[in-house]
Amino acid sequence: MRRMHRMPFGAEPLAEGGTRFRLWAPAARSVDLCLESEPQRALLAMAPREGGWFELALAGVGPGARYRFAIDGARRVPDPASRFQPDDVHGASEVVDSHAFDWPDGGWRGRAWEEAVLYELHVGAFTAEGTFGGVARRLDHLTALGVTAVELMPVGEWPGRRNWGYDGVYPFAPDSRYGRPDALKALVAAAHKRELMVFLDVVYNHFGPEGNYLHLYAPQFFTDRYKTPWGAAINFDGGEPTVRDFFVQNALYWLEEFNLDGLRLDAVHAIFDASEKHILVELAEAVRARTPEGRHVHLVLENDDNIARFLARDELGRPRWYAAQWNDDIHHACHVLASGEAAGYYADYADDPAARLGRALAEGFAYQGEVSAYRGGRRRGEPSAHLPPTAFVAFLQNHDQVGNRAFGERIESLASAEAVRALAAILLLAPSPPLLFMGEEWGAREPFPFFCDFGAELACAVRDGRRREFARFPQFQDAAAREHIPDPNADTTFEAALLDWSAAATVAGRERRQFFARLLALRRNEIVPRLAGIGGHRGTYARYGPRALSVTGRLGDGAALRLVANLGPDPAAPPPDPPEGKPIFATHPEIASAQGPASWPGWSVAWFLVAPQ
Repeated sequence: MRRMHRMPFGAEPLAEGGTRFRLWAPAARSVDLCLESEPQRALLAMAPREGGWFELALAGVGPGARYRFAIDGARRVPDPASRFQPDDVHGASEVVDSHAFDWPDGGWRGRAWEEAVLYELHVGAFTAEGTFGGVARRLDHLTALGVTAVELMPVGEWPGRRNWGYDGVYPFAPDSRYGRPDALKALVAAAHKRELMVFLDVVYNHFGPEGNYLHLYAPQFFTDRYKTPWGAAINFDGGEPTVRDFFVQNALYWLEEFNLDGLRLDAVHAIFDASEKHILVELAEAVRARTPEGRHVHLVLENDDNIARFLARDELGRPRWYAAQWNDDIHHACHVLASGEAAGYYADYADDPAARLGRALAEGFAYQGEVSAYRGGRRRGEPSAHLPPTAFVAFLQNHDQVGNRAFGERIESLASAEAVRALAAILLLAPSPPLLFMGEEWGAREPFPFFCDFGAELACAVRDGRRREFARFPQFQDAAAREHIPDPNADTTFEAALLDWSAAATVAGRERRQFFARLLALRRNEIVPRLAGIGGHRGTYARYGPRALSVTGRLGDGAALRLVANLGPDPAAPPPDPPEGKPIFATHPEIASAQGPASWPGWSVAWFLVAPQ
């Protein structure tokens, strides 16, 4: 089976032979095509078209040809819609034959969202190879664990040898260090063969700081009406439909040409759009319109503003636009409980982390319009109790929450093993879809600090800027202390993040993997079959001690699922109303008995299931 997403821009081979080249360059007087794979040929003038477009169909030029565009007879730039950049962000683009890959999974329809167990990974740090092929060779490990979806951090071409991916400047081109486009397609096909979904993290709020040439010939892509922490804001509401279409086409490209099962949209709180129809709605509606009947495709958001409206369900309970959002509230409450940290955004959870966690598990967001002290008294969030718990992705670790720390420490370096075990037992069995961060399943201790590989001048600015960011934390107020924060551009910073797979085979690593696999098997057998049709206003919570918590929710089949937990190191009184129903899991056997102990041990968790009446 062959797949191709046709775009209104970029370079596309034609059925009759040759290639059509199109570039939107409204600020350019002229655009010429430079065939760098045929240097003997002169610059080829592209015909101007209405609306700032330039176009040229060229016979005798096919896949493998390398090209750039000359703007106003001078500056040569790569194609912003390049499908492959073999020589990094400043090099020529390559014409790609999207039909060349023969998909073996023509019958793949995806999986229901209720089945999602996400596993986030960085392609470059996940294996020693640092390639799409390296990831493919580890897929059996994930299926044995009970994972159902691989989530790749961004892969769009970024500058240098390494990057988290959020500094990408060619969003249609899989980074050349990970492999050619067909290598990513082979990874997706291999995952589908194992009934694994594949999600991709995409960045639609900014372009990276190096290698983006759009300012030269299409400054309309950007606006100074808004600001982002990472670069110029995208001009979604400036009356330029091509800007909006560029990103809509990107979403469709990944889903159709690479047969992906979903996208995670990064930091949409930094996507500013005052249009009558928000770009997030336009994009989601375009995806839905193009998704074949019966094919499961899921869109997920990261949104620090806790905006619930994009997660709305239709009259049949299906996501109208987005299936779910990463729930930072769950993470932050868990982190405070486990580590005791109260600096930065954790300050908003330190007053009563057990209650914050309870509300997030029962109602979605912990902050649903309440004042956030960390945000200077600004109200944060919207009511979310009307949404099902499946609209919120839960995690104890992810790339942000590990990597945004000065040294990139994982939770294992900050909390006791008992705390991590108890919180994992909550998040892996709660109705919300869980997400694991690579290596979490064996207790990996490698840090995941921010790393990149910019040119010399920008590299220094990024290093110094990152160290300044942490100056407001007490432990880094001294300049000498900040010098110990890893330089993102240093080889050693990236090397420290590489997963040590040998740790998975240690006694401790095997025990942790077995524990996670047991929880995920329970989830698959006891929880997932009951999630279809689950609605909102189904959960309640109560804190009956400083760290003791009870959460009850009604599942889609009418069964009641109850969590009882003591989330602290000290013993706690048993819950005032003894749990009913079948115990499906307990960290300590005695707490699942009919009578129960006189006090619950520290870091104890039990789940009970009451069959529908």
